[in-house]
Amino acid sequence: MDVRDILKDGYGRLPETIEAAVRDLTPEQLRWAPQPGANSIGWLVWHLTRVQDHHLTGVIGGEQIYVTGDWGPRFGLKSDPSDTGYGHGPEQVARVAPRDWETLTGYFGAVLARTVAWVETLTPADLDRIVDRNWDPPVTLGVRLVSVLDDDAQHAGQAAYVRGLLG
Repeated sequence: MDVRDILKDGYGRLPETIEAAVRDLTPEQLRWAPQPGANSIGWLVWHLTRVQDHHLTGVIGGEQIYVTGDWGPRFGLKSDPSDTGYGHGPEQVARVAPRDWETLTGYFGAVLARTVAWVETLTPADLDRIVDRNWDPPVTLGVRLVSVLDDDAQHAGQAAYVRGLLG
């Protein structure tokens, strides 16, 4: 199996889980947290999409879809390219207010389309390229792609779990 096919398969599994977690939820349900300080479904899906958009833009180049598509206001936020949700406290989590469930799937779909189109251009040798020297050992492109996919899958699963708590 080609490395591109593996990556496309992995990233391609996310939309189904994400849509199942958010479909037909009201804005209030998307902002609901199971207890004070916990993450809402809307925040989880916004965050996983922000991580993919932010981290992969760093290796693809160009500007983040969050900024070029002016997605921030659709979440009640500014389109700040540095805000991915890392380090958010309860007040910041509560500020993430998607207009509707389609806002979440729309933003994720746009980011995923760019990711998949870019993955199509990769060669196996590309995966060995160092993309972040701030770690020991330095992070390769292959490690970054798997790390983002893993983070996205965990947060999509968390969103699905919180959806189940809604009943």
